[in-house]
Amino acid sequence: MNIYAHRGFSGKYPENTMIAFQQAYELGVDGIELDVQMTKDGELVVIHDERIERTTDGIGYVKDFLYRQLRCFDAGSWFDERFAGERIPALVEVLDWASEQKRAITLNIELKNDTIHYPNLEEKVLKLLDAYTMPHRIVLSSFRPSSLVHLRQLSNTIPLAVLVEGEKRGVNHVAQSIQAEEIHGDPTFLFTPYGQEMSKYMDICVYTINDAQLFTKVAKQRVKTIMTDYPDRFFSHGR
Repeated sequence: MNIYAHRGFSGKYPENTMIAFQQAYELGVDGIELDVQMTKDGELVVIHDERIERTTDGIGYVKDFLYRQLRCFDAGSWFDERFAGERIPALVEVLDWASEQKRAITLNIELKNDTIHYPNLEEKVLKLLDAYTMPHRIVLSSFRPSSLVHLRQLSNTIPLAVLVEGEKRGVNHVAQSIQAEEIHGDPTFLFTPYGQEMSKYMDICVYTINDAQLFTKVAKQRVKTIMTDYPDRFFSHGR
């Protein structure tokens, strides 16, 4: 079973920052999950929330800032003063970093467009990825089915994953229509009869597993991958 670091090694480092990605990589994880949104001037940036106040010292929506403005905010001190000075990374910064690493890992890039619609987000992400030839495997995911459909229309080769939460029927139709490689669901989805049935013929990735008891329960199912904030807790179990 693969172990992915959810927003990097986010249990011990500020989420979606370069230090969280580096520490996850050094631990030896199979993959890193990260979130992508877009600034006012069209820069692809790595941050989970649509608003920045939870994980920076700024206030407002990602979409309302120029990239140079976002870079002025501290994305580390909220977690611990030891990480003061960490910044919101651009996606290109993460890809540059990944392309320099010797060991290949999966980068699971979630398009955070289920709440706010970012025009041409799909085109921009694919165009940027086309500029890189690296051994790392890329998977694009989203909670927004129309975005996944659009991605498949733009590329017939990029690996896609359907994101779901809870008992949501019809996922199989979306997955089949876009030729998705995986379904990414929470434990609730996995343990429904529907989720159990889906796991027979689709690769399932389960988020976000931080509890040892839940990990043991999930590990007994047909699960290809788990995402966790604490990959160090389960790393040995996944090998």
